[in-house]
Amino acid sequence: MILETAPFLAGALGASGVAVWVSHRRELIQRWLTWAVAAPVVTLALLVGPMGAAALAGALGLVCAAEYARLVRLRAPETLILAGAAAVLPFLPTPLTAAPVLLALALTPVLQGDAEDGGRRAAYSVFGLLWIAPLSALATLAPATAFALVLAVALADVCAWCGGRLLGGPALSPLSPAKTWGGVAGGAAGGLTVLLLLGEFTPVTALAVAAGAPLGDLLESMLKRGAKVKDAGTWLPGFGGLLDRVDSLLVALAVVVVLP
Repeated sequence: MILETAPFLAGALGASGVAVWVSHRRELIQRWLTWAVAAPVVTLALLVGPMGAAALAGALGLVCAAEYARLVRLRAPETLILAGAAAVLPFLPTPLTAAPVLLALALTPVLQGDAEDGGRRAAYSVFGLLWIAPLSALATLAPATAFALVLAVALADVCAWCGGRLLGGPALSPLSPAKTWGGVAGGAAGGLTVLLLLGEFTPVTALAVAAGAPLGDLLESMLKRGAKVKDAGTWLPGFGGLLDRVDSLLVALAVVVVLP
């Protein structure tokens, strides 16, 4: 299914590239260039099979963990544990192997005797692993399902941006006043259409894309507001950081992992 979809994906990227270039909007051009690089990388990784998907998930997890640790001001010990776990977990046979890591993250400030900031460090580091670990599902899901979810969430983000500007409506949440219910409707329509076209529409995948994706976006918005920053990073053109690009996917994958 991935190979059959690739020509259509390339065509869509080409057509959108022309439209973006004509718009002369710098941010849109930067985002398109990022998509143009990311799409073949993700597609090839999933085509390779479980090891390729695990390598992709590990690389994404490592970068996300580093950005997250900086965002919530974790110290070096838990940052190293979190980043190492995020990079290695996709290669391990069962998610239960994360349990010792969660314990290590929670106890690190205890062992350091941090009475002043230990509770915050423990809570944020444990939450960080729970948030990022679902990336491992890219290696355990059927390649066609993983590909469909990644593509559906990506298109849902684009359609949410378009829907918010075309449909408007009330604000979705105080956490992100720029996002509207019109954007949620547009994102759901785009993402669910992808699932239908790729034959991966189920109640769980539909819930993951229609509800999990926007909730993931709001979750990161909450963390960024708490940290008083606009983006989780500055290196990814048009997006800020990797967390700003995959925040929706993290919760969508968690929904697929948790629900039967």
